[in-house]
Amino acid sequence: MLFSQIIGQNKIKERLLQSVNEQRIPHAQMLCGPEGIGKFALALAYAQYICCENKTETDACGVCPSCIKYQKLIHPDLHLVFPIIKQEKKKLVVCDDYVTQFREMVLDNPYFSENKWYAKIGSENKQGMIYTAESEEIIRKLNLKTYEAEYKIMIIWLPERMNLETANKLLKILEEPPEKTVFLLVSNSPDKIIPTILSRTQQIQVPRLSKEEIIEALIKNEHIAEGEAFNMAQISEGSYLKALSYLNEDDINKQNFEHFVKIMRLAWKLGNKKDYGALKSLKNWAEEMATTSNGGRERQKNFLTYAQRMIRENFIFNLNEPALNYMTSFEKDFSLGFSPFINEQNVEELMNEFALAENHIERNVNPKMVFFDLLMNVVRLLKK
Repeated sequence: MLFSQIIGQNKIKERLLQSVNEQRIPHAQMLCGPEGIGKFALALAYAQYICCENKTETDACGVCPSCIKYQKLIHPDLHLVFPIIKQEKKKLVVCDDYVTQFREMVLDNPYFSENKWYAKIGSENKQGMIYTAESEEIIRKLNLKTYEAEYKIMIIWLPERMNLETANKLLKILEEPPEKTVFLLVSNSPDKIIPTILSRTQQIQVPRLSKEEIIEALIKNEHIAEGEAFNMAQISEGSYLKALSYLNEDDINKQNFEHFVKIMRLAWKLGNKKDYGALKSLKNWAEEMATTSNGGRERQKNFLTYAQRMIRENFIFNLNEPALNYMTSFEKDFSLGFSPFINEQNVEELMNEFALAENHIERNVNPKMVFFDLLMNVVRLLKK
């Protein structure tokens, strides 16, 4: 991965380049920020630059033996750690068991999501973890001599998925790693990482991308019209990954929209017409979200986050200020009729109910109970 291939993030690139050119490479750094802004791509480009045999002041050469191996993610001194799913037939499972699939996903597109990774390994209904066995693998690998490069690089994607035992076992090697070892942690939620890990890393806050950067990238990489690129950038919230997701109408965002429309229409019918058929439909919907392939915990959380955005956007829609709204054309079409039902009397409570449901899903509360309780509260609040 070359720095020149990464969208925007020029200030972060300059900081990383400067640390190498001035020979002041911190031994443990954490790139933090929301999903889809290029954090993992930055970590890869930085690692490749550190190990490049003919680097310039602004980028790796891309053609030396080290760069060629990095671009295929097969350099022997590059180690990758990421959340995985335990296999029922194996007592111990480590990232090396999944590394082929992980390489394929990254090489396909370095802007990827946690959900995409779980889908890649056929585990959409489960949440991955970085297990205790991985900490032993990390320590073993880093205590070996380098094979080819001057530095050993350990990239840990989503360190917030480490269980407590794993994190505690890594404390010593994070604080006092072997010579010429660099840890690069890439986190979406650093607040979920134990403080003793955070204190041993130099944290770099990676900002959201600007609308202009996303528009330029969409036109250049996806070959779409400027107008469409502008609309996608408007609702991307600074995430290139989120902008990409709107290219495919069958993607998760379209599914989230359909779920949102369905429950809001059913909730309105039940609240205003005492339609008990709608009550049964709501119950069926809650069970569907909890038990089908569309009901994996990460997918459920994704929907609940989406619903909070839609409630907020519909409230703003009532202000009749188009520049303040960030919705797709099909979302706006629905909001023309729905937005009057989101008002000052219920918007805050609706947001709180969806946020509470998301928190409960995160904490492994029974999803059938979570969704049915949520829907009953939506029925009540839409009547306000």
